[in-house]
Amino acid sequence: MRSNRAGWALLTPTLVILAIVGFLPFLYVLYVSFFDWNPFSNQLGMKWTGVDNFRRLVFDGAFLDSLWRTGLFAFTTVTIELALGFLLAQTLVKSFPGRTVFRTIYVLPLVMAPIAVGATWRLLTIPGFGPIPYFLDKWFGIDFRLATFADQAFLTVIVMDVWHWTPFVTLTLLAGLTAMPKEPLEQAQVDGANRWQVFRYLTIPMMMPVLLTVIFIRLMDALRIVDEVFMLTSGGPGTATQFIGIHIYRVIVPKTDYGYGSAMSLMVLYFTIVLCWLLFIALAQVGKQRE
Repeated sequence: MRSNRAGWALLTPTLVILAIVGFLPFLYVLYVSFFDWNPFSNQLGMKWTGVDNFRRLVFDGAFLDSLWRTGLFAFTTVTIELALGFLLAQTLVKSFPGRTVFRTIYVLPLVMAPIAVGATWRLLTIPGFGPIPYFLDKWFGIDFRLATFADQAFLTVIVMDVWHWTPFVTLTLLAGLTAMPKEPLEQAQVDGANRWQVFRYLTIPMMMPVLLTVIFIRLMDALRIVDEVFMLTSGGPGTATQFIGIHIYRVIVPKTDYGYGSAMSLMVLYFTIVLCWLLFIALAQVGKQRE
């Protein structure tokens, strides 16, 4: 009993801080979402609208497009990062000359702030100045202009995110591969299993908890991306890279529609919680099977 009291006493400051910076703002956003509120308009005060803000979301083409665009971006980047990260982790498990130096250089993008990543890629992609447009035009004859071509902007944002976060996926999977027991793999090789069979029937099942954890973390990060994209393309050209975070920002800040922006934020939070809940269930099922 005394140990439980001591544990709760140590947890109380953390719980209080989480309530202040997390739960109370959530309640305030939930409250604002039921009002039509523009604090900078001539009509002061908040006008009760009930669930009208949430009803607008169902028919808001700009919101639905940005939500679909964000989902496509998250799915594409997480898939690529998972594939590249697993391949590089398998490579880094083995010893080769210069492995330590490669690891050090490889994780440098991970320590950069998102706003710095966006600024770096903006410098790299400026026509007439950046090396990316120069070499694409020189080697492949591609006219690379992010401010003009929507497909180029979207693909560049994907490449930027993969460049930024693949090291995190690699290091996490590398830790999982290093902690794997070697006996089952060696026994399978002795029994005549080839590399593909070992990878499919042993490596993947044993790495499944780590894989689901990485997907869990990266999916949440990808769904709320704002800084890098806003610095690189500002959501353009047009709405080609206007993901849901940028769309909510433009509704709340330039348009000062706080009620509708709050409803958008809650809807995105709901979708994120549902996806993470499904991943959590999958992770729990894998844990039960391993037991």
